Amino acid sequence: MAAEPVSHAAPPRGFPVAEFERRTRRAQGLMHAARLDALLLTTEPEVRWFTGFHTRFWESPTRPWFVVVPAAEKPVAVIPAIGAAAMAATWVEDIRTWPAPAPGDDGVTLLGACLAEQPARHGRIGLPMGHETHLRMPLADFERLRARLGARELVDCRDLLRALRDVKSELEIDKLRHACRVASDAFDALPGEMTAGRSERAIARAMTVDLLRRGADAVPYLAAASGPGGYDNIISGPSDRVPAAGDVLVIDTGATFDGYFCDFDRNWAFGHASDAARRAHEVCFDATEAGLAVARPGATAADLWAAMWRVLEAGGALGNDVGRLGHGLGMQLTEGHSNMPGDGTVLRPGMVLTLEPGMEFAPGRLMVHEEDIVIRESAPELLSRRGPRELPVVA
Repeated sequence: MAAEPVSHAAPPRGFPVAEFERRTRRAQGLMHAARLDALLLTTEPEVRWFTGFHTRFWESPTRPWFVVVPAAEKPVAVIPAIGAAAMAATWVEDIRTWPAPAPGDDGVTLLGACLAEQPARHGRIGLPMGHETHLRMPLADFERLRARLGARELVDCRDLLRALRDVKSELEIDKLRHACRVASDAFDALPGEMTAGRSERAIARAMTVDLLRRGADAVPYLAAASGPGGYDNIISGPSDRVPAAGDVLVIDTGATFDGYFCDFDRNWAFGHASDAARRAHEVCFDATEAGLAVARPGATAADLWAAMWRVLEAGGALGNDVGRLGHGLGMQLTEGHSNMPGDGTVLRPGMVLTLEPGMEFAPGRLMVHEEDIVIRESAPELLSRRGPRELPVVA
C-alpha cells in the first residue's frame, strides 16, 4: 500500500506467571462454589488461558491435548510428547506425555489416571458442554474415559469458564487494543488499493498483506463482499467480482496479535453512493452510538440489542437475519455473549465486545457497521478507531 505502516509500540508477548496464578485461583474459587473436584479442558482457548501454551499446532486435528485443573494445585498438562518442550516453557510443571498419535490409546489411560488422582470430595468433574464449546477428542475415546471415571460425574462447566474469561485483565486488553490499532491503520490505508478493475479478492489480499506488515501475527478471518447499492452476502467472499460504480464494498477482519482478536468492518462506495446506501450507513452509525450510550456496567446484552434495534427499525430496517448485533471478543473471534433478545449477560468492567448493528435496508441489500469496545466503570473505551458516519466514496 502507498501509506507507510504506522508504528505502535506492541505490548509484551505472553503473560507473567502472576497472571496465570490469579486466573487459577479465581477458577478454583468458582470450582469450590460449584462443588467440582477438577476441570477437564480439551480445547485451545481454555488450555491457553490456563497455561500460556500458545502454538499453531492446534491446526492439526490428529492429536488430542488435555489440561486438568485441580481443586487446589497448579494445572496438569496431559499432552502428546511433541508438545512437551513448548509446554515446559510455560508455568506448568506437571507435564505428562505419550507418543501420539496412538489410535489404540491416545492419552486415555494417562488422562484417566490423572483425573483419578484428584481427591473425590464431590465426585464431579467440570467439562464445558454448552453453547460455543466442543470436545476435540474422539467420541470413542471419550466414552472409554467416562468408563474409567467410574462413579465420578462429568458436569457442564461452560458458565464457569465464561465467568472467568468474559472479564479481561488489563494485560489482555493491551493485546486486543494493539490488534485493533493495527487493523484501524490498515483500514485507513486501504482506499489506496481500491483502483479500477481490482476484484474483491485482490483488495482483500492487499488488506491481509498490510495487516501482517503492520504487525498482526495472523489474519484468520477476512471477509469481503460487494454489490450494486449494497452487498447481499458478507460471509462467502472475497470473490473475483470487480466492484463497479455504485457498488458498496464491506471488509470485515479478524486479525490477531499474540492470540487475541480484533473484529470490525468498514464500508466504501465506488464512484458514487445511492441515497438508500448513504442513509443505511448513517443509520448503522447512529445505532452504534445508541449502543455506546447503553454500554455501561449493569446493562445487559439484551439492553444493547434493544438500544441499537430501535434506531435500526426507526431508520427503515426490513430485518436482520444475522440473529444478533454484536458479541463477546477475545481469544476467539466470537466468544461468550450475544447482543440479542433474551441474553441476560450483565456487562462488567473489563468485558470486551463488538457493537455490530446491521440492517437489510432494501430487499436483498445489507449494511453492517462494527466497532470493538471494552466496558469501563463509566463510558466504554473504543478499541477500534471510530469509523465515519458518512459512507466513504472512492474513485
